[in-house]
Amino acid sequence: MRAENVLVVDDEESILELVELHMRKEGFCVFPVVSGEDALQVLREQRIDLVILDLMLPGIDGLEVFRRMKAKEATSSIPVLMLTARSDETDIVVGLELGADDYLTKPFLPKVLVARVRALLRRVRAEAQPILRELLEYDGLRMEIQRHRVTLDGVQLSLTISEFDLLKLFLTHPGWVYTRSQIIARLKGDDYPVTDRSVDVHVVGLRRKLGRLGASIETVRGIGYRIRELEDAPSC
Repeated sequence: MRAENVLVVDDEESILELVELHMRKEGFCVFPVVSGEDALQVLREQRIDLVILDLMLPGIDGLEVFRRMKAKEATSSIPVLMLTARSDETDIVVGLELGADDYLTKPFLPKVLVARVRALLRRVRAEAQPILRELLEYDGLRMEIQRHRVTLDGVQLSLTISEFDLLKLFLTHPGWVYTRSQIIARLKGDDYPVTDRSVDVHVVGLRRKLGRLGASIETVRGIGYRIRELEDAPSC
């Protein structure tokens, strides 16, 4: 099972380091940032399982980050645990009404924070219903999962099994960046005996077969690959 990705947003370096330390010790993969702008950037580029969000941030504050998360389909269902040092409960109430899942006031015990995160993730997993999507669509591209059939502008594409699975991964989460090792793990299992170079070969082949949409599969330098979200994709 992969480590769960937690985005931690707090402009207080001491708090950020403390949370990161204890979350990493508990096996979480942590993305620490100090501003709302950086938080939104990470949410665009990474698959995040939970956000620990300070409400008092410079520039884009925590509540605005939360509003933007909820307004975007790709991030609207990510659970959020709010942090606040304010004695005024107004912001907590607003956050909860917007759909935040839990909150803690500063100062807090790191063990309590970790316990809240684990409880929240367990609840989210328990409440989640399996989503079985037979049809995935993207700018004229149609993927029929059960029929193992892909068409572009009505023309059927001939994809290998690996290319089909890779395309399905990208189309399920447009905009998310996957490292080569994550792609191997998600498609073949952690122990699959293949090199990172093999992933590159599959991506090149898939781009070629996608024709006009080939450029929509982007290389994110130093990280891996993603397919652009439709709102960012070039028009044809």
